[in-house]
Amino acid sequence: MISSCHLVDRLLEGLEFDASLFHVGRYCGGWHASTQGMGRASFHLVVQGHCWLHLDSQPEPVRLDSGDAVFLLRDVPYRLSGAADAAEACVQPRREMQALDPDAHDGVGLVCGFFQFQSGLSSLIVEGLADCMLLRAEDPAGSAARALFELILQECRRLPAPSQTLLERLSHLLFLYALRQHGQDDASLGGLIALARQANFAELLERLIEDPGQAWTLERMAACTGLSRSAFFKRFNELAGQSPGHVLLALRMRHACRLLRGGETVEQVGAQAGYQSVAAFTRAFAKTVGVQPGAYRKQHEIKGADRPAHL
Repeated sequence: MISSCHLVDRLLEGLEFDASLFHVGRYCGGWHASTQGMGRASFHLVVQGHCWLHLDSQPEPVRLDSGDAVFLLRDVPYRLSGAADAAEACVQPRREMQALDPDAHDGVGLVCGFFQFQSGLSSLIVEGLADCMLLRAEDPAGSAARALFELILQECRRLPAPSQTLLERLSHLLFLYALRQHGQDDASLGGLIALARQANFAELLERLIEDPGQAWTLERMAACTGLSRSAFFKRFNELAGQSPGHVLLALRMRHACRLLRGGETVEQVGAQAGYQSVAAFTRAFAKTVGVQPGAYRKQHEIKGADRPAHL
């Protein structure tokens, strides 16, 4: 029997995404900042002092102290500010960031950036997560995250300037730890996480992940859960917010991308992804990923050639 907790962790840890820095610095005086309207998921790590998070969906502001982090997985109306009052925060100016100052006793130091989630399975997983996730420095369950945050703090103190590459990688890892904690604590999560928490569906989802290229008919998937075809389809949609066919397609395309990046031919990949013809696979891949499978393979051959050889 598959452990639903294990499968939730596996889904969250398997998210494919990139973290990129937007700015690193310090605000002081009256200020507000927001990435709303950019259509991107964002993160904000408080590395010095404190500030307030104002979400239009919540009546009260949230205080963020050094060591806290906020992850906004959708482009929701929000602002960060030094002002606790929402009305006052709205009228504060947008200021240029100053350089971080380890000896400063006022203002707030921030590391801010964006997440870019891969389309397909990763996007389906993120759809089931909350709009906003908070990581608290004082959370007793977050010892690993605190250790990562300490590395971020140390890097921010590095002179003459912190490494953008290291901060991006550390932020990436910090988000994965926050996801794990979020997956364990929040029983209201939907999408594939909700599906993975149901024992009979977890068994099916594990098998789909392990071998998406099998001939997974609706009848066969329903049989794995012990439900009738109609009851299975209805319950799957209720839990996942997606049809079984849509989830299977996302799993097949993720599998295909990995095989193409590994250097296998389009013909080989199509067969392993469960398609009876190269033409059918090519159509499905191009529609889902946005590029022909052959072109995708060549793109990653070029990227691999650009990497320095290991010494």
